Amino acid sequence: MTQTIAPRVRTLVLLLLAATGLLLAGAGPVSAHAALTGSDPQQGAVVDKAPTQVSLTFSEGVALSNDSLRVLDPKGKRIDRGDPANVSGTTYAVKLHSGLPDGTYTVTYQVVSEDSHPVAGAYTFSIGAPSQTTVSVSDQEAGGGVVGWLYGFGRYVSYAGFIVLVGGAAFVLACWQPGSGVRALQRLVVTGWLALTAATLGLLLLRGSYTSSGKVGDVFDLDLLGQVLQTKTGAALVSRLLLLAAAALFIAVLFGAYDKREDEEKRDLTFGLAIGGTVVAAGLGASWAMSEHASTGLQAGIAMPVDILHLLAVASWLGGLVTLLVALYRAPADTPLPGSAVRRFSRVAFGSVLALVATGIYQSWRQLGSWSAFTGTRYGQLLLVKIGLVVLLVGIAWVSRRWTARLAETVVAKPRKATEDSDGEKEHATAQAGASVSTSAAASGKKGAAATAAGKEDGGSQRAAQLARQQAAIDTARQKQERDADPNRFGLRRSVLAEAGVAVVLLAVTTMLTSTEPGRTEEDARAATSSSSAEASSAGALTLDMSFDTGGEDGKGVVRVDLDPARVGGNEMHVYVQRPNGRAFDIPEVKVAFTLESQDIGPLPVVPDHIATGHWSASGVQIPVAGEWKITVTVRTSDIDQTTVSKNAQIG
Repeated sequence: MTQTIAPRVRTLVLLLLAATGLLLAGAGPVSAHAALTGSDPQQGAVVDKAPTQVSLTFSEGVALSNDSLRVLDPKGKRIDRGDPANVSGTTYAVKLHSGLPDGTYTVTYQVVSEDSHPVAGAYTFSIGAPSQTTVSVSDQEAGGGVVGWLYGFGRYVSYAGFIVLVGGAAFVLACWQPGSGVRALQRLVVTGWLALTAATLGLLLLRGSYTSSGKVGDVFDLDLLGQVLQTKTGAALVSRLLLLAAAALFIAVLFGAYDKREDEEKRDLTFGLAIGGTVVAAGLGASWAMSEHASTGLQAGIAMPVDILHLLAVASWLGGLVTLLVALYRAPADTPLPGSAVRRFSRVAFGSVLALVATGIYQSWRQLGSWSAFTGTRYGQLLLVKIGLVVLLVGIAWVSRRWTARLAETVVAKPRKATEDSDGEKEHATAQAGASVSTSAAASGKKGAAATAAGKEDGGSQRAAQLARQQAAIDTARQKQERDADPNRFGLRRSVLAEAGVAVVLLAVTTMLTSTEPGRTEEDARAATSSSSAEASSAGALTLDMSFDTGGEDGKGVVRVDLDPARVGGNEMHVYVQRPNGRAFDIPEVKVAFTLESQDIGPLPVVPDHIATGHWSASGVQIPVAGEWKITVTVRTSDIDQTTVSKNAQIG
């Protein structure tokens, strides 16, 4: 039966790993956790004067580097100067060179949010009128490419290693202390430690490239590594490595001195290991809590300990589950996993599930904030998938509890008759060994007394040892066959294997959740963007300044056109005429026309009414469709001196 089970186990494990790979491959680049909620100039805006700086506002604080904010002219040349700086709250700005010509400018940003995730994006604004630009804004992404995939894989491996390390050690201490001498469990826990250590080192090296250039060649850049060590995430990764050194000492004691102690001595050592192991495990969990989601946003002081408790509960349940599975399949026949250990783990798992439900509800409320975020945000949708997997896992665990109850009712001790038969077989084997030895001695008697004595002693001891090894192998095989033939143990194996399979997929979804923008942040960013758009619409007179020179006396000046709210439908238009020194003055005539050349609409003439010195106005100016309109102003300063000036602007 064992021979038929093993291929099934290997096949199922391969399928689960393939499914996990598909989940991770479909995750794509990491979603930003700090969203851009405002900018000045705004996206797509056409301003009449060149701004002195560009400022960006995010939903939470971000970390900046020298190249975090860049502003590019239409030819792709940088026109920002100095390093970006925090000007107020979550608003950051970079200064611009003076004397910028008209055209379309591109703003690119790449920052790191407070919860350690990179945020990148780009948008355009125009000075005077839009123009052609050689800068592409479609390829601005953070956490993508090979480095992004490796970083995501490293995060998954680190979570898996933590779960196996903590859950395996907890299973041995709390459920099956004789398991400290089982090689399969030792290898499992050590593998968890190695996976977590290797993944942490990998994340530390990848971090610099992951949050900046995204190039594989920058992974071993010492300057980037030095910058990472000065960040909150870098400090958390280094702290994790130091705690893993303490975890190595814990493992050495658990699988070394602890296994060799007598029962009375083990009790005191168990208490010490439990305290020390809990402290190390909580410290490892804190290395995530203090640098990711829990460390920012609402109620961070409560969220971090809740997150640590959540991670410990996950490790106790899922890590213990994997350890139970290994014990069921790989425990030696002479040290079988007792039903009492399974029952103890069942109680531990039940308590872990209760802790997961309580902490999960709090985390869901904190990260979502509303019922609509469950279906309206990617974080909420992934959370629904996670909840479904947890429910499925609890359902399979209930089946496992039934098999555990049945296994507890099974009589572990062998029947007396079987014991007597075994003793009889041993006596018969001993008799055969004695007869064989006698025959060997008689046959060798012809060779002399000294040779006979030596042959008897040497051959008899070798033959007896060989028979003892054969008998031990037969006993072990029989015990294993009897154990595998137990239908209750076989049913428990299958249900626990199914639990472990669901747990692998659940871990993949959880890793994706930690790399996805929380629903509350996403909805706040949407609201801020909508509010900003509404304010721009309501405030938002489009303002265009155009210099003119008719050539006559008092022929030089500036004409300003204000269009409010600069959208499709009726608009209020104001025209101001000023001398070069900024003083308003009257001229005989001002005419305005609107032309949408891309759709052959216009020119649509508008003759404003004179309101005051240097001020003309027209109401109900109709803009039929949205687009890039050419606004033409004809200025007449005398009976014969006249000129026409124009600028393009996005309306609607």
